[in-house]
Amino acid sequence: MKAAQSQQKSYADNRHCQLEFEIGENVFLRILPMKGIMRFGKKGKLSPRYIGSFEILDQIGPMAYRLALPLILSGVHNVFHLSMLRKYIIDPIHIIDYEPLQIKENITYTKELVRF
Repeated sequence: MKAAQSQQKSYADNRHCQLEFEIGENVFLRILPMKGIMRFGKKGKLSPRYIGSFEILDQIGPMAYRLALPLILSGVHNVFHLSMLRKYIIDPIHIIDYEPLQIKENITYTKELVRF
């Protein structure tokens, strides 16, 4: 049993990477998909795994960070564990829209030009 535990620990140690974020850095926030619950306009397998990018406002201890969340997520507590965050590499053309797509009763929607 000791040999198996040692082997598992060495495997976990090799796969583990230390993450640290700076204040002011942008991160993605991991959301957990739940069966039967619609999040951000998608349900099931199509629901997003990560949302963001959010700015880090403060570090709370060695493993928790406070994020600047938009008003639409005001009901969510703004302190998250390190495991719930993923580094965001800034891309100037990356546009994230939190507004769900408005689909009419006849299953159509209107296109809007985002950028010209």
